[in-house]
Amino acid sequence: MSTIKLEGSARERLLAAANELFYEEGVHTVGIDRVIERAGVAKASLYSTFGSKEELVRSYLLQRAQLRQQRISTRIAKYEEPEQRILAIFDLLGEITADPKYRGCAFVNASAEGRRGAESKVSQVCLESRSWVRGLFVELSRDLGASDPEALGRQLVMLYDGAAVAASMERDTGAADRAKACATILIAAQTSGQPAKKLAKPASRAAK
Repeated sequence: MSTIKLEGSARERLLAAANELFYEEGVHTVGIDRVIERAGVAKASLYSTFGSKEELVRSYLLQRAQLRQQRISTRIAKYEEPEQRILAIFDLLGEITADPKYRGCAFVNASAEGRRGAESKVSQVCLESRSWVRGLFVELSRDLGASDPEALGRQLVMLYDGAAVAASMERDTGAADRAKACATILIAAQTSGQPAKKLAKPASRAAK
């Protein structure tokens, strides 16, 4: 765990501590006392700011969701063609998963820790974050002129999720490259009607 002193308001320090500890160790493994100790605030500050641990977890995930949206939006804004924008998302994922501190998708991790079928503020944030990514892929597939943009969008988000999980569980830094290669094939099949081409072997990605 980092020993760097956190700065800012009580809310900012609590969120920074939550982001560090929850992402590294899990939202259920880490107790409130550890977050409070890391943030350097009184327990009363946590409850007056967030009210409960669940709300702190929700706020932590919401902050990560907003950051992911910002990073993806900034990256795809560099390109004009829909296909380039789609593939740029996988390039960004490759950069993120190559980071030695990468511990998987925070939303997949939090969902996996929750009770199956349970509805909560936390599960809602996870669902909304994934829906945003899927919706973006569908929108870009529509801009692309795909024959079935809804189906292509769902296929692309499955590739995205799969690459994120592979990179986390297997430390596979080439997963995003292979997902990008698969995405290229799916895009070609939906825009040209031509048979899918054989996958090219992706270049290896050196871990950062």
